[in-house]
Amino acid sequence: MESANLLHGTIISGDRIGRTLGFPTANLQTADELPEDGVYVARMDWDSGSGYGMLNIGTRPTVNGNDRRAEMHLLHFKGNLYGKTVCVKLLHRIRKEIRFADTAALREQMVADRRETEEFLLEKHGIRYEE
Repeated sequence: MESANLLHGTIISGDRIGRTLGFPTANLQTADELPEDGVYVARMDWDSGSGYGMLNIGTRPTVNGNDRRAEMHLLHFKGNLYGKTVCVKLLHRIRKEIRFADTAALREQMVADRRETEEFLLEKHGIRYEE
């Protein structure tokens, strides 16, 4: 996989908007060049573990974000990654980043993105997530 599909960095505190939507994110501080804005299926590895999830790259237009970020929602993860050094591998682009009418519409799309992420992981990697 191309190096543009690998991101290295440290998990930092964000605005905590994702957790209010039911999708807490790990915000990646990186010096690596970010790929095209959008939502990706990705794998994150850190010193004591790894996980799969959805990575958003962009400015978060629905919540009036103005800086470009990489933030990942790990599927079925509970824990604290603040300060951890991580490597994120982009596996598949789901869609481009878009502005939604409100956070309710954004959350609805995130539910669909999670479903697509889980389907991709099952089909391409044999990974199944149970509710």
